[in-house]
Formats: sequence, C-alpha cells, structure tokens
Amino acid sequence: MTTVGGVRRSFPDGALARCFPCLSDPARRSSLGLKVTLVMLHLIFVGFLFLFDDDLIEKTKNEPWYIGLYLLLLFATLVQYFITSSSSPGYVVDVMRVVNETDAIHQKSSVASKQLASSRNGSLIVSVEGSQSGRNFQGSNPSSWTKLVMSMYPPGTSVRSCTCSYCNVEQPPRAKHCHDCDKCVLQFDHHCVWLGTCVGRDNHCKFWWYICEETALCLWTGILYIMFLKSNISRAWWKDGIMIILLVVLSISILFLLLLLLFHSYLVLTNQTTYELVRRRRIPYLRRIPERVFPFSKGVCRNLSDFCCVRSSIYSFESLPSPEEVEEKSRPYTCLDVLTCRCC
Repeated sequence: MTTVGGVRRSFPDGALARCFPCLSDPARRSSLGLKVTLVMLHLIFVGFLFLFDDDLIEKTKNEPWYIGLYLLLLFATLVQYFITSSSSPGYVVDVMRVVNETDAIHQKSSVASKQLASSRNGSLIVSVEGSQSGRNFQGSNPSSWTKLVMSMYPPGTSVRSCTCSYCNVEQPPRAKHCHDCDKCVLQFDHHCVWLGTCVGRDNHCKFWWYICEETALCLWTGILYIMFLKSNISRAWWKDGIMIILLVVLSISILFLLLLLLFHSYLVLTNQTTYELVRRRRIPYLRRIPERVFPFSKGVCRNLSDFCCVRSSIYSFESLPSPEEVEEKSRPYTCLDVLTCRCC
C-alpha cells in the first residue's frame, strides 16, 4: 500500500505473485528464505575471515593452492546443498504410477502378440483393460502396484492395513506419509527443514555427502579462525570480539554436524532410518523384532553398496524378513562369526 497525493492506493494481491511466481506459495517462500539464509551464513563466515586476516591474504599470494582448495570445498558444499534440496526423496505415488504404466505396456504388447497369433488361426481375442489410475478403489481388480506391495508383507496381511489414510495409496514397507510434503516417501528418514524436502530412499546418499562436506568445511574454517586469533590477539579488540563470537557459533555447528554425521553413518551401516530407530515401537511390522536386531541389514558391505550405488530398478524394494531370518539375525555372534565376517 502506498500514498499518492493524500490518497491511499493498494497494490493488487497477485502483483507480487505475477512478478515472482516462486513466491506465490508460502511453503516455497519459506524454503527459498532458508536457502538464502544458509548461503548468506557461509559468505559471512568466510567473508569476515578474508576481511580481517591479512596473513591469510598473504598466504593466498604465496600458496594459492591452499586457499584454492578451501574455496573449492566451499563451492562444492553449496552445490551439494542445492542438489540435495532439489532432489526427490522417492515419492510412492511417482513409483506407483511408473509400475502401473510399465505393466500396462507389457499387457498391451502381450495382447497384441496373442491377437496376431489368434488371427492366423481364424479367431480373435478381445481384452478389456480396466482403468489403472494411481488409486485402488474397492471392488476393482488389484493394480500391479497393489500386487507388488502385498507381496512384500506376510501372507494374510490386509490391503487396508497397508494403505495410507491421507494419500489412499498402498505403502510398501519402510514408507511413511510426510505431513510437510503431503506425500508418502519411500524409506522415509525425516523431513529436513534446512533442505525444504524429505530425506528418503533416493536422496539419503546425497544428504550424507552434504553433511560430510559441510562438516569438513566447518572444521577447516574453525582452524583458520583459531590461527587468526593466535597470531592477531594483540590487535584491534573489536575484530577479535567478532571473530570469537563467530568461532563460538561455528564450534556449536561443528559439534552438531559431527554428531549428525556419525548418527547417519551408523544408520547407513545398519540399514536403518531415523524414523525406524526413533519410532520403532510404533511401527507395526517392527514391534515383534528385538531391539538389537536390524531386520533390513544385509551386512556392512552390502548395506554400503546398496546405499552408495544408484538403484537402477524401481522393483528393488525390501520385503519384510521372515521369522527364520529374524531368528538368524538375532543369534549372538561367536568367534567363528567374527572370523568369517558375518557382520559384512
């Protein structure tokens, strides 16, 4: 609203949205604000370092490779952040649509081949294909997605118990509905506020690499701050005060990032998610499994391989372990197990 000649004039409500379409959605505005804030924090911590530290500027001239590596890590960290924040965690509805469409294509190709063979024998086969939208309504034939999901659960499991009450889609094991994204996420870990998206099956590896790079960058920056304070402690007090305040904030961030990195490394090695670890007793298919047993773990090496390598097949979901598998995984380790690398 503005005042022109004593008369108040208000701008149209959609003027800002027309000029900046990305700001029309409150969630996108919040996500964009967080991204700008994170970039500004990086620039502030690095900028004050180059602004106050004359020795660092001199070192840049004498050893450009050292500062070049530091700035390269800064750039790589920011790039990894934006890659992770813009990546999909793996939404159930997207994979379900692909599964149903792929099965429909296979059915059409098989029907066409049968029609060709039948026409040669003087007969004709007519196939009426039902609608395969994203949802499975009562009374309709089960979709390919429904059959695939139900094959991952123990026999006798009802479809209703595996159906999300918000999305009305069948959830495979380890999937959960995110209320922030309003979608079901495969292998749901948590919803990251700083990223503005969920961390799930398809972007958990990207998220791990981001916090790894962020931790390394903060450690390197903290070392540069300490080196500055040690060599410039007798100079202008206000510079030291600013650098000490920034170093305290940086130290808290380093502690948080280190704990987060160790925690997610543990999750990767045991093939767990944050949601499964925190809410284990509230997840129906995990209640019957002992606390110290990791039902989806395939060994450290296989877990790392599955986590780091890109999943090329959308059918590579993890079924619930059978009682025999749970009993085998709950068996205590012996010396022979250690020698034969049972944990790997």
